[in-house]
Amino acid sequence: MKNGKDAAIISIQEQNMIGRRLSEARNRMGLTLQQLSDRLALQGIEIGRAGISRWECGDRQPNASQFLGVCRVLGIENIGAFFGLEPLQPELNEQGMKKLREYKEDLIASGRYAPQHKSENIRYISMPVSMLPASAGTGAFLDEGCFEMVEVPENSVPHGAEFGVRISGDSMEPVYHDGEIIWIKPCEMLRPGQVGLFMYDGNGYVKEYDEQMPAAEEAETYLGSDQTLRMQPVLKSFNRAYAPIRVSPDAAFSIAGRVLN
Repeated sequence: MKNGKDAAIISIQEQNMIGRRLSEARNRMGLTLQQLSDRLALQGIEIGRAGISRWECGDRQPNASQFLGVCRVLGIENIGAFFGLEPLQPELNEQGMKKLREYKEDLIASGRYAPQHKSENIRYISMPVSMLPASAGTGAFLDEGCFEMVEVPENSVPHGAEFGVRISGDSMEPVYHDGEIIWIKPCEMLRPGQVGLFMYDGNGYVKEYDEQMPAAEEAETYLGSDQTLRMQPVLKSFNRAYAPIRVSPDAAFSIAGRVLN
């Protein structure tokens, strides 16, 4: 039999209370999805417009850290009211509300889910981030004029990173998520298995780099001056719903950098 805490959480998920209440709170503050995403980023929580939309639609649930960050950004102090438990579920008695409060306190006390506060203990730095996502359909995302300076926690930027690019879409899930900023160290070569930022046929991609023997009909194109057969680059997605991209020898291709996070 489920205890009071489990029953409350199951009911919250089934009725999409988090999504509905999040949408209501965001709209009351007059924030767009992008504005909420930007404010969460200042709390060290990287989630794009599409990710927040999925929360509101009930397709996904924020984890505990994300949820507490949202509450802080939206000024929500009464967690029970946010869930809708007090006005919508009067059958949840004081004991049930106590269990819900204990659940929140347990999460914070663990040290893993406490919201980050912008204080002197967290040093923020400004980093260049492309205003166009990696798969925006254009190679312009690396042009000098397409960068904006974004304030981020210093400890969230890996050593050696020189700029950031936002992920677009779900092709690299579950490792990288839509709207997440990835940090890039410029380079021109990668080893198979490394994740990189690529320019291919005028488009920008974030993929895992691999190599394979070229098909027979393309083998001649991959012969070096010493008649040694070179390997054909292949760009792979972590999400197996997406087929690997075999780099055509007739299209422009370059490696812009290695993903560090």
